[in-house]
Amino acid sequence: MRSMPDDRTTRAVIRDEALRLFAEQSPEKVTVRQIAAAAGVSAGLVVHHFGSKEGLRGEVDQYVLAVFEAMLGELTGDGGAELLDPGTGAGSLSEAFARHLPAGSPLPGYLRRLLLSDTETGRQLFRRLFDLSRAALDGLTAAGLAAPGREPAVRAAFLLANDLAVFLLRDRLADVLGTDPLSADGMALWAPEVLSIYAGGLNASPQGDPPNQS
Repeated sequence: MRSMPDDRTTRAVIRDEALRLFAEQSPEKVTVRQIAAAAGVSAGLVVHHFGSKEGLRGEVDQYVLAVFEAMLGELTGDGGAELLDPGTGAGSLSEAFARHLPAGSPLPGYLRRLLLSDTETGRQLFRRLFDLSRAALDGLTAAGLAAPGREPAVRAAFLLANDLAVFLLRDRLADVLGTDPLSADGMALWAPEVLSIYAGGLNASPQGDPPNQS
């Protein structure tokens, strides 16, 4: 068993290993014994700290929600619109998360499972992301960089759904594109196409591309 200096560190290690395993396999498939083995502790100690696997899953959910809340707050500041403003270079939630999360982080994988789960934490996180998307659209509209559309809420939801699709379909996109869309190289390919389509529709070319000679 791993030697831990105190209960707080032990609890954090268990939580982090549970997050990694949940992201890889889904919470339903992971057992307490697997989590304990990954954390280097006994199954009894996991139960001691969290009461049950469901108790541990609840703590992982709240931890992930807190991480993304903090990240969104840091990314948007007080304005809220900068995140989706092409002039800032941020481009999208996906790009911003890719830049702020370390390589190999289990958080994108767990975010995918969380958003598709029928849990209060998943609904809460999606609502937070939708509110951000709506605030960004409002800010861009006020700056003359976007139109609100006939139904601003629907337009904001459409933009959010398109952006989150990169997380939800990450593995399949990597298969067909030959690169992880959330990696630096993948985003370098993905972001210009997304921004050009948002700015000018499917007839638009990314900035710097030569005009179509056909």
